[in-house]
Amino acid sequence: MTQSEELYPEPVIGFLEMLWGRGWLSPGGPDELQRLLAGEDFRGKHVLDIGCGAGGIDCLLVSDYGAAKITGIDVEASVLAAAHTRIHEAGISDRVQLMQVEPGPLPFADAMFDMVFSKDSIVHIPDKHELAKDVFHVLKPGGRFVASDWLMSHDGEPSPEMRAYLVSEDLDFGMASPKVYTDALEQAGFVDVVLTNRNVWYCDQAKRELALLQGELQAEAVAELGHELVDHNIRTWALMIKVLETGEHCPHHVRGRKP
Repeated sequence: MTQSEELYPEPVIGFLEMLWGRGWLSPGGPDELQRLLAGEDFRGKHVLDIGCGAGGIDCLLVSDYGAAKITGIDVEASVLAAAHTRIHEAGISDRVQLMQVEPGPLPFADAMFDMVFSKDSIVHIPDKHELAKDVFHVLKPGGRFVASDWLMSHDGEPSPEMRAYLVSEDLDFGMASPKVYTDALEQAGFVDVVLTNRNVWYCDQAKRELALLQGELQAEAVAELGHELVDHNIRTWALMIKVLETGEHCPHHVRGRKP
């Protein structure tokens, strides 16, 4: 994959970090991470982070949640370069290994990880059933899968409004329904599968983000990133809010356990 083909080149990373925080390529920051991880114990665990992005979450998994070792994987060199910088700055390079991988099966041995984590990255992986099988295999018995992701409320074709949003987003999103996620995890062998709809939270959050883009952040963002990128994202956020308001775009927390 060349730099020109990457979905998250440096200007896009800069834009998302300006909106969501240094090292963050998904919304909610530490507060939403805390809600996602409520009741989970990362202390002393070896964690696989699927779609580790710019590294901000991995820093917190070590510093605040006590993970002993993290293997962070991503398909894009640009985000991994940013992650290397963030992790070096945090002084945790000895506890976080970053790897660039090719799309496809997870390149790890069976029963290698105590926990598999992902935040808003599985949306880029179209086959949820194959992913669930992969995650099941790399987890140790008793291991936990803890993720959040962007889902669509129904199977079948998206509405015209959702299609317009996806075209504007242009991030190869492969959204699936809660039914598909549940079926994928249960068929793979997971038990205690729980999905929690976060639509109401993110609908409100996205409106605040749009207000920032149109208000106090706009001048700074335009100065650093240019009118074209900022204006495009303002349009994209407005389209996204429409499908959040209808409930068709429904981010979820997803959990399961390998027996």
